[in-house]
Amino acid sequence: MKMKKMKRIFAAALGTVMMASMIAGCGGNGGGSDSSGGSGDKAASDSSDGKKKVCFVARASADTFAAWLTSEMQKQAENYDFDLLCVSGEADDNTENGRLEDCITKGYDLVIVQSNNNAAQAPYVKKLVDAGIPVITTNPTTHQGDLDGSDNNDVMEGTGTVDADPVEQAAVGAKRAVEEVPENANVVVLRGPSGNYHAEKRREAWDTYFFDERPDVNLLYEDYANWNSDEALTLMENWVQSGTHIDAIISMNDNMAAGAIEAIRNDKNYVKDGKADFLAYGVDGTAQGCLLIQEGLLTCTALQSAADIAKLNMEYADKVLKGEMEVTEVNDFVEAPEINADNVEEYIQLYVDNGEISEGGELAE
Repeated sequence: MKMKKMKRIFAAALGTVMMASMIAGCGGNGGGSDSSGGSGDKAASDSSDGKKKVCFVARASADTFAAWLTSEMQKQAENYDFDLLCVSGEADDNTENGRLEDCITKGYDLVIVQSNNNAAQAPYVKKLVDAGIPVITTNPTTHQGDLDGSDNNDVMEGTGTVDADPVEQAAVGAKRAVEEVPENANVVVLRGPSGNYHAEKRREAWDTYFFDERPDVNLLYEDYANWNSDEALTLMENWVQSGTHIDAIISMNDNMAAGAIEAIRNDKNYVKDGKADFLAYGVDGTAQGCLLIQEGLLTCTALQSAADIAKLNMEYADKVLKGEMEVTEVNDFVEAPEINADNVEEYIQLYVDNGEISEGGELAE
């Protein structure tokens, strides 16, 4: 990847872990803040500045990628003449659905939805559409099949989307793994939340591009860690107790991969003389993931740029609010470049430049 392209991708990157505490209540561009579903909504109904009001409903404050995306949304919103309010569903379907209903009650002019569970949020996305509120679904897309239970993967009627292709993302690591995972290897799989489109499609991609091509591989364990590093750490601690050596960790995101790696980084059966005796694959291209690649503990990841996703969301929101395009015309996807040992230093330098990694090579606090 050209340095110019990477600078565009990372232009607004801030600390993923640092931002996790901010997502539950974050107002941007005068929009106020709301961690409970009430305090910031006054901005939508009582504002005297005459600006349009946009709400971003993120899936969870503890999700490091969702936190990064929220921070980028705030930053990009400063470039536009509308107010952005960010709220969190806290990885709970009832909470997120309540946030979406609040958007109707408070009369937002446009809503951006990051679903926790596509099928659970789909009826509430439809309520927004039926109320005449433009909706952009993002990371993941909400599909028509999420609403009606069909196999229709078209974007839900009446909505637009800005997303990344989860199959493309997972294929980056899966195609490498076909060539480099040892014959008859024992592997484990860490899955994202059940019902989450990105989690399910990334897992399907691993079947298509790896497991179907490598029938010799033994899938030793597989479980849901829900994008969470702590859950992944606990699972990995339990799995290694069986005594069977795990040759590869297949994770649907970097955060879970980091948790699993933490469980074995001091185990001499897995890290010998500073060198990993296992392979590990992630997705997202986070600062933490890049540092693990530099350390030789994560084999590769695929970048999912929250900066690019946020930039596109804000650009399209502005155009829809101005009447320059219909929300149903919004359909855009970001790229998924591979980050590995050959190019990770360039990405780390960009994270250093943006303050997410310190000059000493550690995650910023």
